[in-house]
Amino acid sequence: MTASTIILIVLIIFILIAFLSTFKVVPQRSVFIIERLGKYSRTLDAGFHILIPFIDKIAYKQNLKEQAIDVASQICITKDNIAVEVDGVLYLQVMDPQKASYGIDNYRFAVIQISQTTMRSVIGKMELDKTFEERETVNATIVSAVDKASEPWGIKVSRYEVKNISPPQTIRDAMEKQMRAEREKRAVIAESEGDKQAKINRAEGDKQEMIARSEGEKQRKINEASGTASEIEMVAIATAKGITEIAQSINAEGGMNAVNLRVAEQYLNEFGKLAKTNNTMIVPADLSDIAGVISSITSVLSKTNTLPNPIIPAKK
Repeated sequence: MTASTIILIVLIIFILIAFLSTFKVVPQRSVFIIERLGKYSRTLDAGFHILIPFIDKIAYKQNLKEQAIDVASQICITKDNIAVEVDGVLYLQVMDPQKASYGIDNYRFAVIQISQTTMRSVIGKMELDKTFEERETVNATIVSAVDKASEPWGIKVSRYEVKNISPPQTIRDAMEKQMRAEREKRAVIAESEGDKQAKINRAEGDKQEMIARSEGEKQRKINEASGTASEIEMVAIATAKGITEIAQSINAEGGMNAVNLRVAEQYLNEFGKLAKTNNTMIVPADLSDIAGVISSITSVLSKTNTLPNPIIPAKK
């Protein structure tokens, strides 16, 4: 290979390198920081750009997308002297590429360190139970501290999220026992409340049953009394009607003769029964004068009929 050929090859390579260095394409949501002869020249946004070979140089490439940075776990001491392991995720975005390039050497490392130191400070002011309850407070405090510190670097911190808070195993066992005891306490309280309500319901049911039973008994007695009263009234009305009919029959033509006949029959019938049931008989002295007896009874009935205005029960 001759010298001219080598020179030609070197020249082609040089031209190719110069060509590649001249034309640059910047991706979307990215910027390139250009230095000319070691000094900041300009910022290239997304698109096609032409540089001066060997004079312009891409010093930094910044990503304008929001970035999620994992903050490694660390040991923090709570206010009640308990060591807990805490980790989280930090979300940030480059707002000023020039400041992010020249304001600090490595902004990602810097924000992680600030997040961890702030986390230790915040956890140290809380008791263990509060660290689980006030995660929002912890997140807001860290965001405020990191955002304020990173403002000169052209960085905007949007949020911080605590992922895990892990106390020692002994503390976890004690917390589990405490929660188990609390659950058992709530179960006993709930059971006693249920038993109390059941007794109240049963007592209320017994009360309602006794009231209903007494009302039924009261109504039964009222009904029986009403039935008895109606029965007595009907018997009285029937008796009065019968007496009225008898009186009318006696006063009618031939009524007195019928009374005489009926009295004689009853007299002889009763006397015959007396003779059958007793060995000893008391014989009236005037047994042969049956007509006289009947005459006496008839005389009584006649006097009764002559009484003025006999009282007859009124029909209801």
